[in-house]
Amino acid sequence: MTDSTLVQPVSDKKFVPAVLLCFFLGGLGVHRFYLGKIGTGILMLLTLGGLGIWTIIDFVRLIVGSLKDKNGLPLQH
Repeated sequence: MTDSTLVQPVSDKKFVPAVLLCFFLGGLGVHRFYLGKIGTGILMLLTLGGLGIWTIIDFVRLIVGSLKDKNGLPLQH
């Protein structure tokens, strides 16, 4: 069996809603709440997305696929 035949688990959260939430409401951490990361969502809400820096980092991480859901699973495309 080759690596291409193995099925990788994927999150039930979708890529497009996460990116849109980050883009439009990222300073409030809404995308973090969507991904199930409540603790960091609250921190983003209190700091306004780390004054925008944390939001930009999360947006880039979402685009490149390195930001995962609370269980560490990649988002659905």
